[in-house]
Amino acid sequence: MRLCRWLIVYPLAVAVVLAVIGLGGGWWLLRQSLPELAGTLSVAALSAPVTITSDRYAIPVIQAENRLDAIRALGFITARDRLFQMDLLRRKSAGRLSELFGAMTVGADTAARIYGYPHIAQAALAKLPPEHQRYLAAYTEGVNSFIGQAKALPFEFTLLNYRPEPWQASDSLLVALGMSEMLTAWAETEERMLSVMTQTLPAEVVAFLTPDTDRFTDSLYPKPSWRPAQAVPTAALEKLLLPAAPPAQADATLVREFVRGSNAWAVSGTKTADGRAILANDMHLDLSVPNIWYRAELKYGNTHSVGVVLPGTPVFVAGSNGHIAWGNTNLTGDFLDLVSLELNPANPGQYKVGDHWQDFSHKQERIIIKDAPAKDLDVQMTVWGPVTVKPLLGKPVAIHWTALEADNLGLGLLDLEPTATLPDALAVVNAIGGPQLNVLLADDQGHIAWTLMGKIPRRIGMDGSVSRSWADGKVGWDGYVNPQDLPRVTDPAQGFLVSANDRRLGKDYPYIIGHQFAPGNRAYRISERLGQMQETNEWSLFNLQGDTEMEFYGFYQQLALGLLSPATVRQHPELEEVRDYLMAWDGRADTDSLGFALLQQFRKQLVKTVLTPFLNACKSADNNFSYSWLYVDTPLQALLKQKSPALLPDPTHYKNWDDFIIAQLQDSAQRLKTQAPTHQLAELTWGKINKTRLLHPIFGAVPIIGDWLNMPEQPLAGCGGCVRANGPGFGASERLVVSPAHLDDGILQMPGGQSAHPLSANYHDQQAFWVQGLPLPLLAGTVQHTLMLSNRPQ
Repeated sequence: MRLCRWLIVYPLAVAVVLAVIGLGGGWWLLRQSLPELAGTLSVAALSAPVTITSDRYAIPVIQAENRLDAIRALGFITARDRLFQMDLLRRKSAGRLSELFGAMTVGADTAARIYGYPHIAQAALAKLPPEHQRYLAAYTEGVNSFIGQAKALPFEFTLLNYRPEPWQASDSLLVALGMSEMLTAWAETEERMLSVMTQTLPAEVVAFLTPDTDRFTDSLYPKPSWRPAQAVPTAALEKLLLPAAPPAQADATLVREFVRGSNAWAVSGTKTADGRAILANDMHLDLSVPNIWYRAELKYGNTHSVGVVLPGTPVFVAGSNGHIAWGNTNLTGDFLDLVSLELNPANPGQYKVGDHWQDFSHKQERIIIKDAPAKDLDVQMTVWGPVTVKPLLGKPVAIHWTALEADNLGLGLLDLEPTATLPDALAVVNAIGGPQLNVLLADDQGHIAWTLMGKIPRRIGMDGSVSRSWADGKVGWDGYVNPQDLPRVTDPAQGFLVSANDRRLGKDYPYIIGHQFAPGNRAYRISERLGQMQETNEWSLFNLQGDTEMEFYGFYQQLALGLLSPATVRQHPELEEVRDYLMAWDGRADTDSLGFALLQQFRKQLVKTVLTPFLNACKSADNNFSYSWLYVDTPLQALLKQKSPALLPDPTHYKNWDDFIIAQLQDSAQRLKTQAPTHQLAELTWGKINKTRLLHPIFGAVPIIGDWLNMPEQPLAGCGGCVRANGPGFGASERLVVSPAHLDDGILQMPGGQSAHPLSANYHDQQAFWVQGLPLPLLAGTVQHTLMLSNRPQ
């Protein structure tokens, strides 16, 4: 996850400052801040000594007498290796970035303050179970113990000229809120888009352009969906075409190519040689330096837990305790609504609730801005939530979102760590708040399961797709789906379960989860491979995580080649290299694959030029409108198959669809050549286009310094829609494969390294394995260092 994408443009002056520091005592200070991996240090709150061993990759194994001490030690070493990352995460959710970065982050801080994250975190802390409060207190003690005794803090603190404030237990909940925002807040953009489309376009056009299915999803789950694919509404679409619409208007359409989601699957003992169940999970996120996850191994009492934790929290997000294993994918549902407010014509300080006008309540926020006056913010509050800065279709809207309710925020995954049976694990998962996720489980008896975590709204009078007024009480939320009513699947006959952000549920489930999900091609490919496997083990599942087959693009290859007839090529000789390039595609997205770069560009071009002419009315209604639909290929391919003369996007310049499509292909090839001017198409492999771009979140774009802090740029296999989902700046943030009863055979891989210190040998020592798709063991290897944490002052 790229924490602060806007911060990568930090001024060049920083590079000069850092260079000056490096020439003098700053270099010594930088070396002083290297993490201490061995020796004896004091953590006063410990009830007994704790031993932390680590291997060559600095993977810590914490051995403690009890869980509280293990969590204290986890807080200590996570701060040792990732303190600046932790501070940045809490600052982002607290709306306090501008104290460090000035005016460039005021927008982000304003959003966080309107949401009210700091108040929610404090309120949620008070509502946590006492045991969870003790865990957070222990984690806080560990973090603050490191801050208090560090010889030198990470270089970012020195360069930005500040010292981190003591960690608070509520800061861990702020970090968790940041994860919820990243995974679910995009639903606001979706609702704004659908609201504009619904008001502006005929209903049949909206239905055509916003299905929740494709051929892959229909094949996996042949149940009725809420937004099924529709036939092309030719007459309605024809009326939307503007006469001689200028081609430049096509740039008004923005397209989200693929959801950057995750893969998870579980294989039961019926498909393995010795009856073991195996879980595989790779979570796809925006990537930066350091990686969002921190590897850890905890041993206390009879518990042995291993996996990845979110820095700033004591929670294993994915991992195993030897009895069960768990992993997850984003549910990609809709858990946020924009409530259209009816204002009192005689008093704009009031809005309608039921049969009366109610005064807005107000919350005052002050944003401190470096090198500028503070910004005072008056946040209007309603019974449904805060009023957003940006109106919708000229009306103010309040945001009602599961993440903004303190009762829904917690660290329930903590309760998985001591869980020993699959039924108990399912009960724990269904009771968890936080971001809504698909959860895959496997146990030590060979069983597997899929279910959901997070609160699912029960909507009344609406489906949540568009903004509505809730004033009359007939529309809104009626609490949440009961945990026992959340869907579950255990030990299916086929022997495996798959989740790839795809739509698993349809009208057969009584509650609407969402309106669009990830296209089904990843889930289809994973299911296909699992069904074909003759030998299922950790290695075969890890290899599947690296699968780069891309049948999805076969449609666009055949579309292009079908038009590049010998007669067409004779008429346009420049298309000969395009034809040969496309014919060379091997159906994959490997670094040496030819033709794939053009197919990606061609598809993007078609989405833009074919669909935008039908959306000009939406742009006129809302200048901020953009069309972004994950199942965009369903309507696009229907139009390209039908080729109705009445719907030709640009009849002024083209006689028919074939001429139009060939022109888009030519334009795509030219764009690709501009992108890679030193290469001929015949030698332009996918790896020359698709390269790693993992940047430091603050100084990654600063000349010289960025080259030192960023991961090296390298050719990368995979693509946004592949099982191996990779691209510049995003991809698998970890790859985990584990059988609970066989942790020694487990695999865990992640980009970058454990340490955020650029002088550490563990800053990027796992990067090569991630780029090349090579495995690393789940459990830490031979002990290289031993660190003792004592409760006695040193």
